[in-house]
Amino acid sequence: MAVAPMANPAMPFHPFSPSFPSNSSRLRWLNMTKPSFPVFSCSSAAFDEAPPALLRTEVSLSVGTHLIPHPAKVDKGGEDAFFVSNHNGGVIAVADGVSGWAERNINPAVFSQELMANASCLVGDVEGDPCLLLGKAHAATSSIGSATVIIAMLEKNGILKIANVGDCGLRVLRKGEIVLSSSPQEHYFDCPFQLSSESGGQTYEDAAVNILEVMEGDTIIMGSDGLFDNVFDQEIISTVSEFDGASEIAKALANLACKHSGDKDFESPYSLEARSQGYDVPLWKKILGMKLTGGKPDDITVIVARVNELFVKVQFSFSRLEKAESCAEKGFPFMKVCGLLATIMGMDTLTIYMTSMHVL
Repeated sequence: MAVAPMANPAMPFHPFSPSFPSNSSRLRWLNMTKPSFPVFSCSSAAFDEAPPALLRTEVSLSVGTHLIPHPAKVDKGGEDAFFVSNHNGGVIAVADGVSGWAERNINPAVFSQELMANASCLVGDVEGDPCLLLGKAHAATSSIGSATVIIAMLEKNGILKIANVGDCGLRVLRKGEIVLSSSPQEHYFDCPFQLSSESGGQTYEDAAVNILEVMEGDTIIMGSDGLFDNVFDQEIISTVSEFDGASEIAKALANLACKHSGDKDFESPYSLEARSQGYDVPLWKKILGMKLTGGKPDDITVIVARVNELFVKVQFSFSRLEKAESCAEKGFPFMKVCGLLATIMGMDTLTIYMTSMHVL
């Protein structure tokens, strides 16, 4: 991103050393969830009629991340920042520091890092509301600068809520098709909406909001514009189909974006958009049949999240072996074994809780 908002150069700079994880530790910033085993609870109370089976499904995210800094910013780690949380069903977010601030001797990475650090600390205070999280994190950020940002929050019931300011992006893939695609917000070409330290800029109220009910097996692709400026949606679909793990997909997409960004002959999404906005090679080159092509070198951040069934709770209560056999006929053969167990133990009622978890 080359264009920053107007700033007051006399405004004091407040240094900040965010507690955001380093590039290497970012890949491991999602707590592991341990698997659990069936739990049995027994009661001696007489029970003539078994209640109907109770099935509750909750979802979570298995997440992989990959970040490749701009070739000229490798020593500083780039200007993108992100965070991943297993709060509720899962939270993922990316912020892209606006590089134009470097022209004023301000490190663009500091603002995006502090913004993400604040968001990660406040995620538990804004249950299921990514817009409010944007607002609180922005208000708590004291560094000078600006950033585009996108946050997606998944509720355990499968509702995914997305808030986006600027040109970071998100796609949701289901069975090889894109079922949700975010749209970039721009003032004009290459000048996106952004949360800024300066007054008069965008706020969380300007965020584009999307809500989608996700399903088991859906794949969420989130990234900075370094991904979406260099990789077409069809390439994303093809890459997702080639790999199983979220980390593998994230790395493959980031590497593909990096490859395209340095290819001067590649007709990238960025070059196509530039030409559509009137940006092209000089007239004499057009006469020679030339046109604006090439990828866009940039920081590239990719987060891939797979939607999993996190917790399935099946509860059956019965007092006789016949009820277990009835459950077995309905597709739960394990219940017959439990019925035998109840008979051997002399229990009138046996309640079974079956838990299935995915380990990240």
